[in-house]
Amino acid sequence: MVLQVPLIRLQCGVNSYDWGKVGQASAAAKYASATPSDDFSILEDKPYAELWMGTHPSLPSRDLSTQRSLLDLVQDNQALMSQSINQRYGQKLPFLFKVLSIRKALSIQAHPNKKLAEQLHAKDPRNYPDDNHKPEMTIAITPFDGLCGFRPLQEISHFLSTVPSLRSLLGGSAVDSFKSAIAGHETSEDEAVTKRNKIALQKAFAALMNAEKDAIQSAAKDLVASATKDGEDFAGGGGPSNGGAELANLVLRLDSQFPGDIGLFVLFFLNYVKMEPGEAMFLKADDIHAYLSGDIIECMASSDNVVRAGFTPKFKDVSNLISMLTYNYAPISEQKMTPVDYPYVTLSSSAYSSNSSSILYDPPIEEFSVVKTELNKNTAKATFDGIDGPSIIICTEGTGKLSVGPKSEEIKSGYVFFVGATAEAVLESAEDEPFVTFKAFCELSGT
Repeated sequence: MVLQVPLIRLQCGVNSYDWGKVGQASAAAKYASATPSDDFSILEDKPYAELWMGTHPSLPSRDLSTQRSLLDLVQDNQALMSQSINQRYGQKLPFLFKVLSIRKALSIQAHPNKKLAEQLHAKDPRNYPDDNHKPEMTIAITPFDGLCGFRPLQEISHFLSTVPSLRSLLGGSAVDSFKSAIAGHETSEDEAVTKRNKIALQKAFAALMNAEKDAIQSAAKDLVASATKDGEDFAGGGGPSNGGAELANLVLRLDSQFPGDIGLFVLFFLNYVKMEPGEAMFLKADDIHAYLSGDIIECMASSDNVVRAGFTPKFKDVSNLISMLTYNYAPISEQKMTPVDYPYVTLSSSAYSSNSSSILYDPPIEEFSVVKTELNKNTAKATFDGIDGPSIIICTEGTGKLSVGPKSEEIKSGYVFFVGATAEAVLESAEDEPFVTFKAFCELSGT
């Protein structure tokens, strides 16, 4: 079957994990329910965590009208993807697009690089279901917070001095070894010094992650008692990035979700980040993180591999996590992204006059980029140039029209469409309220 117009409305699956928002509070569930389905309706007492948009076999999207999988369609109609992308990615969509609705902490985790993913999948396909890496980008659509990447070394050192239960859990000798190893050159940019600092950080983190279970439980009781009592003075008043009261509240909140978990101590090693809608960050493969709350757009290489070590009842692989991490340490500002105006779109005069926008989030990898478009006036239009690769578009707010060639489709909150390679696509608002879409796409440079 050859598609005459490469515009396909998708039916996308939603996962129910314990950490998801419940019932109608979940954006993932609400978006999923916007598309007719015989086997999905929102239950008010059920958590809904992730909406998946793509060809990954764990939860593949389908053509709403024919119920054929998107994977079947792009493999039968190879022009939908472009020759270069079919050759590079084996006739599969190179990215997986998601909406996450987070009620409580996800696991402390990292995603393996390509070489490690191949090894883990070959050795343990049950826990590592594919052989691909998984760099990912997160864009907030409601206020979000999470733990992402290792803090600057000075902050970690500060907490090792001011949180007695953390120091006791690592052991005095491990703490002293870390402090002496980094002393005086915590911010050095010399490559050899940075390498030594990373080795010291890995040893300290390993000492924490390998602590005995009874010791963790005992230390956690002391930590929670201190957080309850000390308020603004907790953790020596906090570090430069987070105040004492903020950290105390975070400890109490996470302990209510995962009592006595090692993650209560890992948070002193990791950046605590908050993002407002529209803010974004990028995580390379092997970067440690744990998302804590909020609704986000997430785009990643097409993989479902996760190496976990805390805040989870699932399989934990502590030794692999310790060995795989990059141990890059930096303020969270270095992981946040700055979007730019997308150059391959034309906004109509009514779009310009209503302060509409189309902005690009472009991570330093080839598998995906994302464009957020907001049209603020009835009939405002955004015309996207055709690109040599596939796109998936989701509407998160408002109502409008999506046109490719002679085919026009209504698009409103929760609707998801696939747009084939080289097709010019036009978004048009149908009201004066904001009409917001996110478009994930892949176009290889030099093609």
